[in-house]
Parts: sequence; structure tokens; C-alpha cells
Amino acid sequence: MIIIDGSYGEGGGQVLRTSLSLAAITGEAIRIENIRAGRPKPGLAAQHLTSVRAAAAICQAQVRGDKLGSTMLEFIPSSPTLAGQYSFDVSAAREGGSAGTVTLVLQTILLPLALAKGDSEVTLRGGTHVAHSPTLSYIEQVYLPAIALMGIAARVKLIAWGWYPQGGGQAHLRVSGDSTLCGITLLERGSLRLVQGLAVVTELPAHIPNRMALRADNILRENQLRANIKPLRERGVAPGAGIFLLAEYKNSLAGFSALGRVGLPAEKVAEIACEELLNFHEKVAPVDVHLADQILLPAALASSSSQYRVAQISNHLTTNAWVIHQFGLAEIEIDQTNQIVTVTPASAKTRENST
Repeated sequence: MIIIDGSYGEGGGQVLRTSLSLAAITGEAIRIENIRAGRPKPGLAAQHLTSVRAAAAICQAQVRGDKLGSTMLEFIPSSPTLAGQYSFDVSAAREGGSAGTVTLVLQTILLPLALAKGDSEVTLRGGTHVAHSPTLSYIEQVYLPAIALMGIAARVKLIAWGWYPQGGGQAHLRVSGDSTLCGITLLERGSLRLVQGLAVVTELPAHIPNRMALRADNILRENQLRANIKPLRERGVAPGAGIFLLAEYKNSLAGFSALGRVGLPAEKVAEIACEELLNFHEKVAPVDVHLADQILLPAALASSSSQYRVAQISNHLTTNAWVIHQFGLAEIEIDQTNQIVTVTPASAKTRENST
């Protein structure tokens, strides 16, 4: 049994998700201690508990410690990952419901399902656009295209928007199995082609997305960036607002989001997302801070080495590298000076040594 210290590095859910993915993929039994010790409310929250149960379902794992607030988890897979049709509801993990994000559940099970024999369909219910986690828009427009370059074919469709604190969102994920992963090289991003954006609200007046879109468009044009921001008013179970900006470069994609809340003007929401985009644009790296740690796991499982330049070396990135190292799957070098990540999978290193 591999023992994982959940308090390592950023001390959040990253350790849990990567450990669960790798346990399902490798069949290794794991024990995670001090789960989310670095958070104000340590232990498993609704989205983490749902991730545990989702990972257990796809590899028929025996689990101990799978309850809300638990800071210890034992996870013992009893079969290879099984492709199929699944449904997971974050709101069902806690009495009274939850807006816990579905995207973290998605990222926990996506790679195991991509490597399984056969295709899978997964319905996810809960929060789709929630603070402090990748939005479903980011998953769809940045993460999935990036891992598609590495050999993973997956599509996600937003069925219903789900915001904090009500949740109530729904997404449908299709994953093609029997994937063969290859490495990726992303050192230069090339010129910016266009910034596309979506300013959206549910159950709120139409002037709010219009104001978000107009403010974002003005800011980007003032900085000589071509932009196409579309306002959209959708129906939902509760009020919510947000903006998502996609920067399309010659060699890469980067995404930036901001979510509305009571008392925050629509214009300010747009300004927050634009500021993040402009800060990224000033740098030369093709990989944004969020994607940097998200593609680390498929890179470690690939048949060839990867190398990519990141805009920022975050605690999420270094923590993810540490967790992968616990499973002995790859050598990961993070060049702090040049901000380049080099991933050499164990299988690729074996071939290099034999030649």
C-alpha cells in the first residue's frame, strides 16, 4: 500500500485527485492521510467524496474513510478500470445538497476511463462554474483540446449551468477508451490570433451579460487585442453570472474566468478576467498556470517524453509532481529559472537506456 501525505505542498484536493486517478490506473492500493490539511475545513468535502466514490465505481475499489470530513482514506482497487455508463451527483454527497464542482470529479476519472478498454459516458451533476476550481468552460475549451494533442479523445457538453451556492448544474462527458498517450512539446506559443469570450447569466436581467461583454471588449481593444465577446442569457435553477475568455495563440490555448457574486458589479467581473489574461499575455509561456499541473499526469503516463514552458510554477504543479513520484511513474524536472517542465515517463526512460 502506497502511503500518501495529504498535507504535502498545497495541502488541498490535488493530492487526493491525482492519487485516486493513479490508483485506478495502476491498481495500486493507497492510503491518504491528513487529507486537505492545508485548508480551513480539512477533510473530504462533497466534491472530494464524490470523486472518491466515482473512482471507486470505475475500478470496483474497496474503500475505508469515505465520509464527509474524513482526513484518512484507504482505497484498494479490485479490477482494472471498467468502461461504461456512469452517473455521479455531487449534491447527493451532503444532506441539503451541494454546489461542489463537477469538474474535479471529471478530472479524477477521465484518464482512467481513457485508458480503459471501451468507450464511456458519464453524467455529472453539481456545480459547473464554481470559484477556486476549473470551470466547465475551461475544461471544454482548454483542457480537453490540450490532452487531445496527447492522444485522449473526450468531449463534454454543458446541459445546465450550476453556480455556487445552489449548484444544480449538469454535464455529459464522453470518453473514448483504449487511448495511447504520447508526449507533448510546448515551448513557444506563437502570436495571438484572437480572444473569444462568453459573458453569461442565468435568471438575471439581460443588461448584466451585455455590460460584462462590453467592458471586456473595451479593455482588450484598448490593449490592442482582437476580441469577440458574446453576451448570453440562459435559463437555470438559480441566479448566476460569469465570464470566460479564451486566448487563441498559434500553438496553444489559455483560459481565464471570473464569476459574479452579490455586490460585485458586472464591469468588475469582466475586469478581473481581463487582468488575468493581460498578465498572461505579457509573458512568453504557452501554458497557463492551471493547465501546467493538469497536463502533468497524462505526460507522466505517455509513451514519450514531454517538455513545456509554464507561465507560473505553482504549488499545484510541484505538489502534483510529488504525488506522481510516489507511484514511480516518471521523472519530473521543473526548471525554476526558465520555467520549463520536463517529464520523462519510466517506460520512455527504459527504452532510452536500452538503446
